[in-house]
Amino acid sequence: MHNGTYERHSDMDSPFELITLGTAAGPAIRGREDGIASALRVEDAFYMIDFGLGATRAAHEAGLRGKNFRAGFITHLHSDHVVELPAFLLWNWGAPVDGFTSPVQILGPGQDPTHPRGAQLAGTASMVEHTLAAYSYDTDIRATDEARPVLRDLVQAREIEVPAPGSSDIFVVYEDELVKVTAVLVKHPPIFPALAFRFDTAYGSVTFSGDTAECEALAVLAQDTDILVHEAVNLEFFKAGNFSPTFLDHQRLSHTPAEGAGRIATQAGARSLVLSHFAGIASAEEWESAAATTYTGDITVATSGQRFVVRPTSVQSLA
Repeated sequence: MHNGTYERHSDMDSPFELITLGTAAGPAIRGREDGIASALRVEDAFYMIDFGLGATRAAHEAGLRGKNFRAGFITHLHSDHVVELPAFLLWNWGAPVDGFTSPVQILGPGQDPTHPRGAQLAGTASMVEHTLAAYSYDTDIRATDEARPVLRDLVQAREIEVPAPGSSDIFVVYEDELVKVTAVLVKHPPIFPALAFRFDTAYGSVTFSGDTAECEALAVLAQDTDILVHEAVNLEFFKAGNFSPTFLDHQRLSHTPAEGAGRIATQAGARSLVLSHFAGIASAEEWESAAATTYTGDITVATSGQRFVVRPTSVQSLA
């Protein structure tokens, strides 16, 4: 494992960069931030983590182009994490838009075996298949009228094989010459599976909590990571509002307050904590001060389009 440092600014000459494209939870619009989505740029390639509302434009404005897209990773199948996957694929496909012209992968959860109707409900593969079917007229026309490759031939959906519910095992989900991606199951009831992802590169590591209650398995996955990107919920905001007891229970049982994110960062020995996926409203100072009660490292309350450069103290192979 390589240990690096990071800086909160853009440096396109750096080989490894985190971009928090959107930082808002959903499906609700309670502020100006885009929906949850992040990108990791490793050398000339980039990888997406979730596809929330606004992700397509945010990626473009960050200078990311489909021709450099390798793979997208979906933490779980709540709509606020996948709603813009169709747009991202359609807006980043083909030479006319500097888009991908060779195969790309979309990796995410399969069907939920714990749900009573899980066998009838879509996993990642079915979601992608239905997307391609829904836009088949458009993509067929553009393949001939605009000399684009056939989209269906390029988009490869893969459902991640996961251990049984309750497992804390770390497992590999993806690897190429630039990055190795590992995952654990996290606690986001009633959703199963919900995943946290860790990306290890020759230049450093970034770990994404996904949506989760405070989770010890995540702390193990994130051990000594350079950046832990962790969700945060303001329970007091929801308690003060006109929300049902069922909704309040979901926020309490399925998400993590900022001080909980700080505890996980401390347990992991993370070099920095980036708060994101903000559920409820609070000021940046309130989010940061809550996390600082349990974590003494560097804390950032992320905003949409913010960039973090991971700088290596040395470089080593991912072999």
